[in-house]
Amino acid sequence: MAEFSWVSRSPLEQALVTGVHGARGIKAGVLLTEIRNFDLIQVMARRGKGVQMASAAEARFGVAAPDVPKAIQTADASLIWSGPDQYFVLSKGSKHTMDTLTRALSQSASLSDQSHARALIGVSGTKARAMLAKLSSIDLHPQALPIGTAAATSIDHTSVNLWRGNDRPDGQAVFNLLVFATFAESLWHTMLDAAAEYGVDIRHSEEFA
Repeated sequence: MAEFSWVSRSPLEQALVTGVHGARGIKAGVLLTEIRNFDLIQVMARRGKGVQMASAAEARFGVAAPDVPKAIQTADASLIWSGPDQYFVLSKGSKHTMDTLTRALSQSASLSDQSHARALIGVSGTKARAMLAKLSSIDLHPQALPIGTAAATSIDHTSVNLWRGNDRPDGQAVFNLLVFATFAESLWHTMLDAAAEYGVDIRHSEEFA
C-alpha cells in the first residue's frame, strides 16, 4: 500500500518569486507579501446565540468580538469581522486553535479551521491604494477605510476578506487580504499585473500587520 506524506505547503509556492517585478529603475511602489504559517479559525454564532457568543469571546480574548466590519487586535490575535454574527481568529504559534477555541466558544458558536484553506497577502507601498483601486470597488481613502476597518468583498470577481492593518513604520498603509487557497494563485497574478507599472517588491514573511 502506498504511503502518503502530508506536508503543508503555501498555495502560492509555485507563483511567488521573491524580488522585483514590473517597472525597473524606480523605487517599487507596491510591496506584496505572502504571510505564512498562521492559525485561522472561523467562528459563527449558533442560531439565537449571538449575545452568548460575544460574551464568550470577551471572556477568551479580553475584548468583544467585532459586530461591525472591523478588525480588532488583541494581545495575541486579530479578530476579523466576516459577516453578521461571525468572525475570524487570526493568530500565530498555535495559541488559538480548534482545540483551545472549541473549549471556550463551542457552547454558543460553530467553529471551522481555515488555516490551510486560505492564503493571507499583505499589500503596502506608496501605490498600494492605486493598485487595489483598479481591482476593487471599495473606497480605500483613509477617511473611508481607517486602520482596523474590515470588509467582505471581491477583488477582480474573487471573494476576499480585506482589512486595513497597522501602518508601516514609514507611515504607509497596509491592506490585508484573505482569499481561498484555490483562488490565491489567480488573484496573485492579477495583482502583479495591476501593480507592474508601479514596480513590485515581492516577499514572504512569518509576520502580519
